[in-house]
Amino acid sequence: MWGNSFAIGQYIPLNSPIHRLDPRVKIVFVGISIINLFILQDWLSFLLWGGVILLLAFLSHLSFGYLLKSLRPLLFLLILTLVLHFFFTPGEYIWEYGFLHISREGISKGLLIVVRLCLLILVTAILTLTTSPVELTDGIEYLLSPLKRWGFPAHELAMMMTIALRFIPTLLEEAERILKAQTARGMDLESGGLVQKAKNMIPLLVPLFVNSFKRADELAIAMESRCYRGGQGRTRLRVLQLRAPDYYFLIFSFSFVTLLSVRFFLL
Repeated sequence: MWGNSFAIGQYIPLNSPIHRLDPRVKIVFVGISIINLFILQDWLSFLLWGGVILLLAFLSHLSFGYLLKSLRPLLFLLILTLVLHFFFTPGEYIWEYGFLHISREGISKGLLIVVRLCLLILVTAILTLTTSPVELTDGIEYLLSPLKRWGFPAHELAMMMTIALRFIPTLLEEAERILKAQTARGMDLESGGLVQKAKNMIPLLVPLFVNSFKRADELAIAMESRCYRGGQGRTRLRVLQLRAPDYYFLIFSFSFVTLLSVRFFLL
């Protein structure tokens, strides 16, 4: 099923050191990881990041094969990015045919960008796989809470981001059920040209959008029936507090990112 093959947005409840970390620490780690990965431009740094991701997957008791499933939905985008860089990046050509050409620079740049995107997706997947929706919401709200003094809706934004993220696997499962039902009724997605294939998607997209709006309406009714009025006056069952492992993880994260950044700027 699509939902089971899509790691981002899922949560796997396990008793691992990474699961027990404070959600704020994991969110900060993902934030500095994204910034660092966009700065870096060399293979050694990406190799080190790959080792860190493997270590985090091991400490999280997650199967690395399952973690790689988070790349499947973006596989087409990754391949398209690679092909565009292969054929349209100027440099030392190693193959030419008409206006198409493959350069050494295009191969190197395309592979670097694809590897960077893969690392970004895997880091984000580790966050969602090891952090429950409630913890993720609380962590984002805590980090954004200093902005409340200027009227920033920290709680509402955190709730909205978490709900959107958690709806991804649900929508994929719904899309697969609709696809199987329409296929059983004789729907054909393969025949015809590009325009016809787009038209063939209408019986899939229309019920998917209808069900999505229905789920959103049911969620709104459920929240209203529980007297949800945003973060104002809201108490928490669990108050987030940093512990020794959280500090150790933060020290490791900032040290690792700082060393890679310094190495990059000194090259």
